[in-house]
Amino acid sequence: MHHWTPYCGQAPIPTEWAAHWNLAPELLIGLILLSGAAYLYRDRFAMPPAVCAIALIAFIFVSPFCALGSALFTVRIVHDLLLAVVLAPLAVAAFRLDRKDIPGSLTVWTIIHAFTFWLWHAPVLYAEAMSSDLAFWAMQVSITGTAAIWWAKVIRAPAPSATTALLATMVAMGALGALLTFSGSALYAPHWMTTQAWGLSPLEDQHIAGIIMWAPASLIYLLAAMVILYRSLGARLPA
Repeated sequence: MHHWTPYCGQAPIPTEWAAHWNLAPELLIGLILLSGAAYLYRDRFAMPPAVCAIALIAFIFVSPFCALGSALFTVRIVHDLLLAVVLAPLAVAAFRLDRKDIPGSLTVWTIIHAFTFWLWHAPVLYAEAMSSDLAFWAMQVSITGTAAIWWAKVIRAPAPSATTALLATMVAMGALGALLTFSGSALYAPHWMTTQAWGLSPLEDQHIAGIIMWAPASLIYLLAAMVILYRSLGARLPA
């Protein structure tokens, strides 16, 4: 049997998971350096979103939430969604990426971001990310990075184009969620032996993750599209 060694540590059991903090020196040093850089160059950043982004990074990678993702695929999906729909927009706001000219069209980055998210949730690559620190961080950086550029493009785009991109991404995320929900077999080997302590079979865990992808996650993109349409229509109405 393969011995999985996730970056966040071995899968904890319910009575112990709250004590599983990830205190990897390189991670803590990175957070300290990131915080210091944000403070020293605070005139170049939007500080409130930068502080929120650093706090979210600490929650995702340092707190017991990180280890919980080693046990439950559902938590891993929440983890990855936090990267795409919370951390990435915070990075856009902190670095003011929406004011920068980034090569590539919105359509291209919509495809790249959706493809990146799907690719890392292919069972083989997901398993690699759960057993290799290098693959794990490649996953984190690529999901967050492509999402940040995509959100920056969405913000800059005219309302019709932005709405189309949001709805296309909603469909892509919903399709992945539906695939996970209706699959008749557990696809993710790293969780085949870790969910039982939590009262779930691997397939039940996967189905819950799929529902989260299919409903709440898709709703985020739908709400963003509705906000953009509402503002666009409001701007066109006579005072």
